[in-house]
Amino acid sequence: MPATMDDLLHRLDDLGIKAATQRHAAVFTVEEAKAERGDLAGGHCKCLFLKDKKGALWLVVALEDRKMDLKALRHQIGAAALSFGRPERLLEVLGVTPGSVTPFALINDGARLVNVVLDREMMELDLVNYHPLTNQATTTLSPGDLLAFIEACGHQPQMVAL
Repeated sequence: MPATMDDLLHRLDDLGIKAATQRHAAVFTVEEAKAERGDLAGGHCKCLFLKDKKGALWLVVALEDRKMDLKALRHQIGAAALSFGRPERLLEVLGVTPGSVTPFALINDGARLVNVVLDREMMELDLVNYHPLTNQATTTLSPGDLLAFIEACGHQPQMVAL
């Protein structure tokens, strides 16, 4: 059974990570998130669940307005040809559905199947925002705490200038 938002928030607390969560109506796109969030401080981000031609899985986490060229990205991260992962595989591996993709979903990747890529510029901000396993809330934390969480999940992300 995948972790819930409450499970995630308890895990963050157990790791000593300070985070603030704001609930809101469900959002499925960057445009909907912009309209819903108001003046929530910090960098707002998008997450792409990708699969490469060799079957490797990728989670790319970037600033929300970052233009993503999958052909160029594959060369930057050392992947084969990239395409979007199937929703069924997303749910199976990360325990979330489209619209709720987040680096926090790595809590559900006990087999460590996903390669993680973080936008270097995003990681230089004071605060960053992601869905806490549901698209009905946003959790704010520092990039350093995000990195600590990802590493506690057993992943070593690549930092890439996207």
